[in-house]
Amino acid sequence: MADLSEPEGTVNWKERCLTLESQLMKFRLQASKIRELLAEKVGRMIRILSLYEWLFEEESSSLSVRGLRLQLLGFFSGGRKKKFTDTTQISNSPFIDESSGSEEEESSQSSSRTSESDSRGRSGPGSPRAMKRGVSLSSVTSDSDYAIPPDAYSVDTDYSEPEQKLPKTSSSSSDNGKNEPLEKSGYLLKMSGKVKTWKRRWFVLKGGELLYYKSPSDVIRKPQGQIELNASSHIERGDGKQTIQLTTEKRTYYLTADSPNILEEWIKVLQNVLKIQAASPLFIQPEIKPTMKGLLTKVKHGYSKRVWCTLVGKTLYYFRNQEDKFPLGQIKLFEAKVEEVDRSCDSDEDYEASGRSLLSTHYTVVIHPKDQGPTYLLIGSKHEKDTWLYHLTVAAGSTSVNVGSEFEQLICKLLNVEGDTTSQIWRHPTLCHSKEGITCPLTTLPSEALQTEAIKLFKTCQLFINAAVDSPAIDYHVSLAQSALQICLTHPELQNEICCQLIKQTRRRHPQNQTGPIQGLQLLALCIGLFLPQHPFLWLLKLHLKKNADSRTEFGKYAIYCQRCVERTQQNGDREARPSRMEILSTLLRNPYHHSLPFSIPVHFMNGIYQVVGFDASTTVDEFLNTLNQDTGMRKPAQSGFALFSDDPSGKDIEHCLQGNIKICDIISKWEQASKEQHPGKCEGTRTVRLTYKNRLYFSVQVHGETDREKLLLVYQTNDQIVNGLFPVNKELAMELSALLAQVEIGDFERPFSTPAGQVTSQSKSNQTLKQVLERFYPKRYRLGCSEEQLRQLCQRLSTRWMALRGHSAADCVRIYLTVARKWSFFGAKLFAAKPLTTSSLEKSFIWFAVHEDGISILDYSTMRLTVTYTYKSLMTFGGYQDDFMLVVNDAQTKDKATEKLLFAMTKPKILEITLLIASYINNFHQQKGAAHHLSAPALLTPQSGQKLKEMGSQPLLTNNRPTKCPTLL
Repeated sequence: MADLSEPEGTVNWKERCLTLESQLMKFRLQASKIRELLAEKVGRMIRILSLYEWLFEEESSSLSVRGLRLQLLGFFSGGRKKKFTDTTQISNSPFIDESSGSEEEESSQSSSRTSESDSRGRSGPGSPRAMKRGVSLSSVTSDSDYAIPPDAYSVDTDYSEPEQKLPKTSSSSSDNGKNEPLEKSGYLLKMSGKVKTWKRRWFVLKGGELLYYKSPSDVIRKPQGQIELNASSHIERGDGKQTIQLTTEKRTYYLTADSPNILEEWIKVLQNVLKIQAASPLFIQPEIKPTMKGLLTKVKHGYSKRVWCTLVGKTLYYFRNQEDKFPLGQIKLFEAKVEEVDRSCDSDEDYEASGRSLLSTHYTVVIHPKDQGPTYLLIGSKHEKDTWLYHLTVAAGSTSVNVGSEFEQLICKLLNVEGDTTSQIWRHPTLCHSKEGITCPLTTLPSEALQTEAIKLFKTCQLFINAAVDSPAIDYHVSLAQSALQICLTHPELQNEICCQLIKQTRRRHPQNQTGPIQGLQLLALCIGLFLPQHPFLWLLKLHLKKNADSRTEFGKYAIYCQRCVERTQQNGDREARPSRMEILSTLLRNPYHHSLPFSIPVHFMNGIYQVVGFDASTTVDEFLNTLNQDTGMRKPAQSGFALFSDDPSGKDIEHCLQGNIKICDIISKWEQASKEQHPGKCEGTRTVRLTYKNRLYFSVQVHGETDREKLLLVYQTNDQIVNGLFPVNKELAMELSALLAQVEIGDFERPFSTPAGQVTSQSKSNQTLKQVLERFYPKRYRLGCSEEQLRQLCQRLSTRWMALRGHSAADCVRIYLTVARKWSFFGAKLFAAKPLTTSSLEKSFIWFAVHEDGISILDYSTMRLTVTYTYKSLMTFGGYQDDFMLVVNDAQTKDKATEKLLFAMTKPKILEITLLIASYINNFHQQKGAAHHLSAPALLTPQSGQKLKEMGSQPLLTNNRPTKCPTLL
């Protein structure tokens, strides 16, 4: 039997390796003990020097000691992470232990530092000199920690702690385990989409996005891919112990870690990110309006960082910069203690001596959440500090009356008594109507310029209220209202101010004797139709309106209307544009209380009629169309394919498709402003927007559900295409279709009377009617250049065909018309004229683009015969390219050249129109199929859009193509 024992000498080598390994462990332990001993000695020396610096008053010796201490720190910092004390611990309160964690502590994810939570002894109040130097007594007496004074580094710089590249595992600072990591990086195996193989990639989770690269050295380059995480994403464990399934809106990803422990780390971090996104209103409601926002310096546990802060509700979010969508962290303000830090004992020399930029001009606000350590906010100006302090105090639920302006303090007092109507606070002069102007704003504002603007705003409100509303002064009121509200839209900080001013000016000290001025409530109605104030001003507004609501008086009716406006604005959000002239006149001249929809505008149809539709200040296009569809008996736009269009304020023959989430009042206002800019001084106030409702997207599967009104409008829209040469019909067919439309609109053709006198009169009327029908329904190209005799023959032919339809109902004629028109394979498509610019098989002077539900077809310009069709699946990129329209297609049928770039000359409005139309068809297809991959048309041809379209092009979009045979109507 063969000897299976190990070769000679193998055991000796194993023993030697074990011996070396044990010796190495001993050396490591010895080095660790030496390092700890060195750390203890250096820490003691630093504390002794700090105490020495505190005891001696001479600045020169203090500076020399400080220099020595900083040298020791610099020598020792290479081997141990620094733990800083808060730079703003300069208050007269004792320095307590800072080691308690908080959920809202910032996730310093980009640097892999871990904040060690050493136990620090509590101490009583220190001397003012010790607090002045920023040295806590706990750092003096503790044997296991040391501190860096506030003058040793700058908090104005963005990062006092060193920024490092993302290591393999990057997490947030952990305070007693309460803080959760939000960032991480490391290798994972990712299953590729097309070929099911595992590929090793370096993943980086940062800012709510999961990026992956080929290797860690590629993080400075563009990532190979990006996985967007949001509240709808979720994680599931895969079949294996080391595999997870990450499902997003776009697709499902399969990721495998090197070990179960690493997988658990990734799952924890990803769940933390998704949990914040799901809980944060910033992600659930992106349109939410923050109470306050600005760039501040945040200091906690000695770490300072310049962050962009946003106060939403009762939570303060902070970001790396203003553009970031994913917060570094959040601070829960409910029941938190918010106060200003008294720094009157500071001296400029303390901060200027080290050449740093933390001067006494910085104001400090401390937030101390319940059962958590404090967070300090350093603010650059007194105005900003006052504003932040007030709003943070309100968000914390405090009823303190020591912050804010006099007006705001009175509101706090009213909150304390729950708005008791019998309280004498209501009669305070600051809360009541004033004939004189104000000397200071009613609310805290973050700058002196805004304070000055607030005082001017009050004067504007007084002028609006005091000037009588009559014919000569009506334009004056329009101008005052538009200018005041435009300022508030430009500077959102003034929105609380104007609401408070109007509440004040519509209150009397003795309401039982007289009511406030009605014009004040009219301006308030215009104001809250645009935006609402923040809490507690919104509470005050609702209480004020409730007290004055009375259907028996004009003032009370306007108060009830204002209550409706508040509800609608809360439902649909703020507006974007100031009120239009129409909106202001309707509010001033007719009491909107009597109208559930106080404004109205005509909507025109392709058959020449119009429908007047009512709306209010917050009505969106979708809501407007719901009302229109109910009145006219049509289906929803998603089924009918109809859309609302506006004309161009320039007067050119250009139409703009209106998006569903835009508000009708904003459309009218923006159109009005653009018209004034393009036509200054001409017909001011008389021109208004023209809205048209017609088919934009045509789907063959929706034909069976068409209503009679939809069929009728489709007939007239098809006729418009025929008249303008966008539909292929010969002369005979055109004459038959014209006769059908004449029967639909006019009815049976009346023959001339038999009496000679009456026959002449009736003959002339009949000829005039026939000419009008030809002009409206017969193609222009067949009428141009016709002589009188030829026109007479056309009229004769038309009368013959028209009389043949006698007795047919309008519904029958519409059915016949659509049956004939739908024989053309591109019925319902939108045609665009273009000139090819690339050298290819399409070397024509002009061609037709036909955009339809299955793709884009190129038709011959003269015959309208099909040349080629590109399905949406084959589209790689499309949209405006410099001054031209570009199509990048991947034609699988072409073996020589798979990808082809096509350029076409078109006008810019048409380029935008065709681009949006193509994107709408693609989006609609995915919506119908239940996919969540949406194209944003305005973002086409951006660096990311090419990849999106490429991914879209790899999916099987179509199961059937349009027929390629020639048009059957010719």
